[in-house]
Amino acid sequence: MFEEILRIGRRIIPERIFRAAQPLYHFTLALCAAVLYGFPSRNIKVVAVTGTKGKSTVVELTTAILEEAGFAVASLSTIRFKIGKNERRNLYKMTTPGRFFVQKFLRNAIRSGCAYAVLEMTSEAARNYRHAFIGFDAVIFTNLAREHIESHGSYEKYRDAKLSLVRALERSPKHPRTVVANADDVEGWRFLDVKVEEQIPYRLNKEEMPFETKLVGAFNQENILAAVSFAKSQGVSEETARSAVAKVSLIPGRVEFIQEGQKFDAVVDYAHTPDSLEKLYRAFAGKKIIAVLGNTGGGRDVWKRPEMGRIADTHAEKVFLTNEDPYDEDPRAIVEAMARGMARAPEIIMDRRAAIRAALQFAQTLAHASNQNNTVVLITGKGADPYIMGANGAKEPWDDREVTREELKKILHKI
Repeated sequence: MFEEILRIGRRIIPERIFRAAQPLYHFTLALCAAVLYGFPSRNIKVVAVTGTKGKSTVVELTTAILEEAGFAVASLSTIRFKIGKNERRNLYKMTTPGRFFVQKFLRNAIRSGCAYAVLEMTSEAARNYRHAFIGFDAVIFTNLAREHIESHGSYEKYRDAKLSLVRALERSPKHPRTVVANADDVEGWRFLDVKVEEQIPYRLNKEEMPFETKLVGAFNQENILAAVSFAKSQGVSEETARSAVAKVSLIPGRVEFIQEGQKFDAVVDYAHTPDSLEKLYRAFAGKKIIAVLGNTGGGRDVWKRPEMGRIADTHAEKVFLTNEDPYDEDPRAIVEAMARGMARAPEIIMDRRAAIRAALQFAQTLAHASNQNNTVVLITGKGADPYIMGANGAKEPWDDREVTREELKKILHKI
């Protein structure tokens, strides 16, 4: 209802006045939501996870460790909403839903007996006061890279939106308050420079990966360190944390291996920034990479399109460019912008299913020729996203993982 009022207001109020009034509107909504649900964060430990990359994975890992320690936990992320044993997929195409949703989520978590709520918090959520009137007990910071620049206006404003979460932690009436931050990140010190009871930095020793895990990549070791560092601040033993981490075999849509009996690897991942794409490709440096990727439309981070094309061109044996989430832009223009960053001509197949099929068929040919499992198809950009977003709010139901499974079955069994 309130979002509908906002849309009506956008149509009838002059743009300058509307923009000026937006912060007050969002703040008022946040207050109303907190009042309606009785300020639920007072009665549960609330942990915010923020950063550019790794947020959903850290939410999942933190939840797993706390549950291993015997706590009932609620978690909210791009991937799913979970309260104790009950969970459902996040179909909102929005990491942190509206203020009323979050406050109701916290209230329901309390009613279900949860001791902790672990919330993925984006810069957009912070800018629109979706975190207002939530008393945080802790903030976990993963890393910061250029993203959402068009939305925020500059990198500095994007960074400051993230920092507003630790400022909210400073104002929180909870005690003790804890901040956990990646000290290897150039912005990590800013998140540690806060007046709270505990500031916990973590660093990755690349010579000694400290935790046994089924999760691929050094970036996941960083995510593990973030979750474990927080859990230890809550009195969880390292033995319990190690046990929980070892049991986590899958984060949906995050370096998720799809296996239907093929002699090559097929992996679906959410990587959608140059930095995350580079790290993913480096994690598979010993293999022949077949890349399937696109880019988001709607004027979002236009600068990264040729850069992501360049990165794919540098690391992959073959690159398939395809549609991703065009919103109101011309899908072809988006991938052509990516192609401008490439030295070699990519294969452009606008139908995403057809592009995935072509990449899998190409990998199948390579696998048969070499008779070795040294090929990987990396399908990036969407992860576990439930829709392809088109013009005028159109949503096409979608799941890269299911499409990959279906196409593998067709190729292998000639359905």
